Amino acid sequence: MSPLQSVLNGYRQVPRHVIYLIVAQFFVQGINTAFFLLLNYYMAEEGFADYEVAEVLSYRFLAVFCLAFPIGLFIKGRRLKPFFYVATVATPVMSLVLLHAIGEGWTQVVNASAMLWGLAYTCMQITVLPFILLNARKEAHSEAISLSFLSFSGTICLIGIGNFILTQIDPAFFTEKRVLQGISVLGLTGAFFVSRIRVPEQLSQKVPFRKVLRGYDWGTIFKALTPTLIIAVGAGFTIPVINLFFLNVHGLPSDQFSLVGSLTFFLVAMTVAIMPYVRRSFGYKVAITFFQSASIFMLFALATTEYYAHLPFALGIAIGAYVLRQPLMSAAAPMTSELTMYYVGPRNQEIMSALNASVWSGSWFVSMKLFGWLRQMEFRYVSIFLITVAMYIVGVAWYAYLIRQYERERQGEHSEGERTKLKPVEAGNKSP
Repeated sequence: MSPLQSVLNGYRQVPRHVIYLIVAQFFVQGINTAFFLLLNYYMAEEGFADYEVAEVLSYRFLAVFCLAFPIGLFIKGRRLKPFFYVATVATPVMSLVLLHAIGEGWTQVVNASAMLWGLAYTCMQITVLPFILLNARKEAHSEAISLSFLSFSGTICLIGIGNFILTQIDPAFFTEKRVLQGISVLGLTGAFFVSRIRVPEQLSQKVPFRKVLRGYDWGTIFKALTPTLIIAVGAGFTIPVINLFFLNVHGLPSDQFSLVGSLTFFLVAMTVAIMPYVRRSFGYKVAITFFQSASIFMLFALATTEYYAHLPFALGIAIGAYVLRQPLMSAAAPMTSELTMYYVGPRNQEIMSALNASVWSGSWFVSMKLFGWLRQMEFRYVSIFLITVAMYIVGVAWYAYLIRQYERERQGEHSEGERTKLKPVEAGNKSP
């Protein structure tokens, strides 16, 4: 069987109800990616300074940081479909409120709606992975998780190209605000696909609140969570503001950045799609540590273009490094999620998913605050981005440590299983 056939056959094993969930996630993720591509530009046009943009983004992350852990405790042993409905309805509604408040200059409403936006998005963010692990066969887990991650890169491709085309047609009409409003309204379609999920849900075992401290393996959880925390803090200095870097350092406008983002996340989609095959063929060491290490080098190349931004080829190098860096780092993401979920075991998976969301958002909240402070102190982007490089190196080293531990445990279980199988044979040999 060819590698392509192996990849396609793997994705055919993903059950239909999981496909419906991922399509619903696609529409919610479309709003998230549109805001990632365009919101900073819209706020800059409305007169928000870099540190003020960071302040608004930080409120969104603060909501997730504060509420993801309680939600993770609450969903244990409960149906997850109602949370999908909340995400597919509330995320578009709060997006429209946020956009209107920015245009009107209602600072308090902007901050409040950003927090509610983050809460609504979290209802999808922390529930998809537990639903997949509970309601799909283990043989389809890698492909289902990869499809879930593909929704982010796929929507960036479509929205980036769409925004570029619309801007070319009529830039005066298709402003960042109108494009964001249109995508927000379209996001309501996700609720229809949630309604198509009609399979009886497999539920995890409920943990009573009074037994929370004893109901989970906290040492294992925090060990698995540590590299996520390190990488998330570093990523918070870079990912939410990468368009500001291209705008302020290299003068790249929003329509051109959208096009670059589309190309980048098309490559992300291609690499994420083949990662289950890469993992099965070469293991987690290649699927995670090799890809992440190559991504760190590309981020270093991207950041240092600020030193020679005045030269004509600097923008080309920055774009090239960004186009390569993002697929390399994003390709490893579904595999790190799978690894950590298997590492902590079924009892801890819901809380691990919630803590992952909480750590990412909490770290980005802290990073956005620090980024705003550093920019107010007139720190250059390159200095801030190199902090990310240093933190990524530590995080990747920790993932390498987790992989070694996980593989040792699997080898130990395999050896124990082989000994168990041999016992009846040995007993038989001793019979007269």
